Amino acid sequence: MVATKKLPTRSEVPEALTWDLTLIFADQAAYDQAVIQVKADIQTVTELAASFTSSAETVLAGVQGVLGLYRHLEKVAVYASLKSDQDTGNSTNQALDEQASALTAQVSAATAWFEPALLTLTPSQLDTYLDENVSLRDYRHLFDTIRLQKGHVLSTSEEALLAGASDIFDASAKTFGVLNNADFDFPVVNDEHGNPVKLSQGVYGVLLESVDPATRRTAFKALYQVYAQFRRTLASTLASQVKVHNFVATAHHYPDARTAALAANQIPTSVYDRLVDTVDQHLDLLHRYVALRKSILGVDDLHMYDLYTPLTAKPAQAYTYETAQATALKALKVLGPDYVKHVKTAFSSRWIDVVENQGKRSGAYSSGMYDTAPYMLLNWQDNIDNLYTLVHEMGHSMHSYLTTHHQPYQYGDYSIFVAEIASTTNENLLTNYFLATTTDPKVRAYVLNYYLDGFKGTLFRQTQFAEFEQWLHTEAAAGRPLTADRLSKHYLQLNQRYYGDAVVSDPEIADEWSRIPHFYYNYYVYQYATGFAAASTLAQGISTGQPDAVKKYLGYLQAGSSDFPIDVMRNAGVDMTKATYLEDAFKVFEQRLDEFEQLVKTK
Repeated sequence: MVATKKLPTRSEVPEALTWDLTLIFADQAAYDQAVIQVKADIQTVTELAASFTSSAETVLAGVQGVLGLYRHLEKVAVYASLKSDQDTGNSTNQALDEQASALTAQVSAATAWFEPALLTLTPSQLDTYLDENVSLRDYRHLFDTIRLQKGHVLSTSEEALLAGASDIFDASAKTFGVLNNADFDFPVVNDEHGNPVKLSQGVYGVLLESVDPATRRTAFKALYQVYAQFRRTLASTLASQVKVHNFVATAHHYPDARTAALAANQIPTSVYDRLVDTVDQHLDLLHRYVALRKSILGVDDLHMYDLYTPLTAKPAQAYTYETAQATALKALKVLGPDYVKHVKTAFSSRWIDVVENQGKRSGAYSSGMYDTAPYMLLNWQDNIDNLYTLVHEMGHSMHSYLTTHHQPYQYGDYSIFVAEIASTTNENLLTNYFLATTTDPKVRAYVLNYYLDGFKGTLFRQTQFAEFEQWLHTEAAAGRPLTADRLSKHYLQLNQRYYGDAVVSDPEIADEWSRIPHFYYNYYVYQYATGFAAASTLAQGISTGQPDAVKKYLGYLQAGSSDFPIDVMRNAGVDMTKATYLEDAFKVFEQRLDEFEQLVKTK
C-alpha cells in the first residue's frame, strides 16, 4: 500500500524556504517591548486631543502623534499576523494575533477623536495653519482626503464607540478564517496516478488541473462535501459580516455599504456599475470560450470542475521554484534594472515563505508595512499557475517597496483600488514575454490557454463575485434573511448566467460562496477585475515600448497615497472613470481567443 503524502510540519520546512521575521523583531523580547511602546503611545496620543485644534503647532503634534502610534502598531500587527499565518494551528502564534487585534481596537478607540476634531476646523482656519507652519504642509493631501469625509465622520465619542468595537465586528471573519484554514478536516483522495493525497486548498487547485476527469470530479466533490456539512454555519458567519458592513455604513450616514466602501478610496459607484455592465455585455465571449473548452476536451458534458485543466499539453519546462525565479526575472526585465535589482533582493533576503505546511494559511499574499520588508506568503506547487502567482505577489511587493522608498510615512501606503493593478500588470508582462519569445505552436497554445483561463478567473469570475456581494448587502439591508438555501439558490442562478448553456452547473457549485474568504472583505473583489483590465492596458504599453510607458508606470508604483487613486492611474495613462480600459481588455481577450482557436484547429 502506498503511503499517504502528508504536508510537512512547520519545523520540517527548510529555513531557506521560510520568511525571516527576525528582520522585524529579533526575538520575543523585542516584540514585547514594541507592544509596551504602543501602549505608551496610546496614553500620549489621548492627551493630545484636548488642545489639538488650538494652533498650527498643536495640529502638527497631533497628526504626528497619531501617525506615529499607527506606525508602531502596524509593525506589531504585521509581525503577529505573519507568525499566525505560517501555522494557524500554533496556539502561541494565535495568541500574538489576538493580542495585536485587541491592541488595534484600543488604538482605534484612542485615536477616534482625530478626524472629528480636524473636521471642526473651517477651511480658512486650516489654510491659516498651513501658512504658519511649513512642516504642516507635508500633510496637506492627508487633510484633503479626510475633509472629503465631512458628513460621514461622527462625534468623537461615537467614533470611539465604533472603533472600540472593531474587534467584535471582525469576529465572523475570524471564525471563518479559523474554520477554513485550521479546523476543517479534508479527506484523503487519490491523484491521477492513484496515489493517496491529503486534500488541502493548495492540493485541490492542482487536482483540478489534472488531465484525468475522474480525479477532478473526486477532488471537487470531496472538497464541497466538507463545506456542505457546515453551510448553515458559514451562511451565519457571512450574513453577520454583511450586516456589520451595512451597520457601519448606516452609522456613518452613507446610503449603503457599497458607497461607504468605495468612498474610502474616493471611487464613485459608477466605476463598479460600469464594470458589471461592461462584463455583462461581453458574457458571449465567456460562453464562446467555455464552449470551445467543451469541444477540445471532447466531453458530452462540461462540468464546473472541468474549467481549470489545461487544454493543451504543458511545456517541457518544469516550473520548480528555482526555475520560476529565473523566468520571472526575464519577464520583468522590461521594467528596468532598478526594478529587477529589488526583485533579486526579495529572492535572496528571505522575504518569501514558499512551501505549504500543516496549518499554514491557504492561498498567497504580499504583506508588510512601512518599516518592514514586503513579505510574501506562497503555498508552492511546481506548475505555471504558481509561477504566475509568484510574479503577481512580486508586483504587490515591489509596489510596496517603491512606495515606501519614495514617500513619507503618511503617504507610504496605497489604496486598495490600485493595489491589484501592479500585481496583474506583472502577470500580463509574463504572458507578453512568453508570447514574444516563442514561436512553437504548442507552447503558444498553452500560454494562450493560460491567459484565457486567467482572464476568465479574474475579469469574469471576480465580477461574478462582485455581483453576488452586492446582492448580499442589498438583501440584508432590505431585511431579507441570508439563509444557506437562499445564498445557494441565488449563487447557482448567477453562475448559470455567467457560464451559459455549455457548462453543467453542478449542484455543489451552488455552495461555492461558502468557501470564498473575499466575501468578508467589504467590496474588495471588484478591484481584481478593474485592476486586471487596467493592467492589460499598462502591460501592452510597456511591452510594445510606447514612449514613457515604463516611466509613467514606475511613477504609479512610487506614488503611494500622495494623490487620489483615480488621479494616480490617470497619470499612469489609464482613465478608470471611463469604460475604454475595459473595452480594450476585452479586445485583447478576443484577439487571443481567435489565435487560440486557430492553433487548436490546426493541430
